Amino acid sequence: MTGELHTVAETAQILKVRESWLKTKASARLVPCTFVGKHLRFSDDDIAEIMRVGARQPVTRRRRSASSDS
Repeated sequence: MTGELHTVAETAQILKVRESWLKTKASARLVPCTFVGKHLRFSDDDIAEIMRVGARQPVTRRRRSASSDS
């Protein structure tokens, strides 16, 4: 783990998501997080992993060939 630990509010602001979404996902263990006692925190690595897992490749449309128009 590198860097500092961020609160739910800080992490939600970094990720541009609602705090409630982040808390729900973390409570269900669907996103990486760290508990310090009962306090939910996110490391820089946790945030990077959430962004990496959420990244999607662009969808490109296939062009129709001229021969298929017949």
